[in-house]
Amino acid sequence: MKKTYHLCLSAGDEVMFRDLEDYHRGFNCFAVALHKTGSTGLVESFMSTHTHQLIQTSRPDEFMYMFRQPYCMHFNRKYHRRGTLGEKHHFTLEVVGYHHTIAAASYTLRNALHHGVAPTPYAYPHCSANAIFRKEMGKHLADPLLEPRHFSRFLSKRAEYPDSYRMTESGVFTRESVLDIPQMEALYVTPRSFNFYMSRKSSEEWEAEQRKDGNCFESVNIGLIEKGVRMHEVNRMLSLEAGKADYRKVSDIELCTELDMLARNRYGRHSVYELSLKEKEEIAEHLYRVRHLSESQIRRCLVLPK
Repeated sequence: MKKTYHLCLSAGDEVMFRDLEDYHRGFNCFAVALHKTGSTGLVESFMSTHTHQLIQTSRPDEFMYMFRQPYCMHFNRKYHRRGTLGEKHHFTLEVVGYHHTIAAASYTLRNALHHGVAPTPYAYPHCSANAIFRKEMGKHLADPLLEPRHFSRFLSKRAEYPDSYRMTESGVFTRESVLDIPQMEALYVTPRSFNFYMSRKSSEEWEAEQRKDGNCFESVNIGLIEKGVRMHEVNRMLSLEAGKADYRKVSDIELCTELDMLARNRYGRHSVYELSLKEKEEIAEHLYRVRHLSESQIRRCLVLPK
């Protein structure tokens, strides 16, 4: 019997998705894992260091294995890296009841806002916020679709997927063909209600609403949804939720793409993973002194030990 789960996989102090191709491959692995385990995808959000997924499944642990194992193989092969990607144990939260589900879905979709990388959920491309009520909110697919015979270029060799999946020319399955968007639209009822939840601030009132479901489950809030992640302080995330962030700063994807290109062009390596500690420290010094980037961002993007 399927149950609804919020799953979170974190890479700890490491970046899990270093460029656009990684984000696309990550979502494709998620889509294939849904099919392989007979699971239903509701919403998701892929951040640079972790991923949040709300799914309905009878096999949450098997689903997570089916997702992370092929993605790890892709990542290690691409960056000449070894070992497991991500922390040993993923975070699992069972979600029960209407208010509990709508809160878990909303916090998942608003994750980029809470981490200060986008001013609204709609401005973040690596989550499913723009797939819900797309037509009603005036958002249209701009990326042409790819013919199915070319899908294999962007998937692992043994990937299995249903004929209903569609893929864009950029090499990523469309969220509309993978996720149960009608179920999510029924949950939010109207575009206006959905927009309200995407901008609703965290509050004790929101947590109290979840207790109306009459179950013994803990109310979903930022602290609970981010329990599997090495995160900002909750107060910091609440401040970011209110829009108090500098969205012009260099993102992880921009910095990682730049650093891996530097590793190839200047040092003749495949990625930062092949740089020596001395070379990494030299680059880090420049980024800190000249570019004024934060030490934490430099360390995770350069894979520098603490």
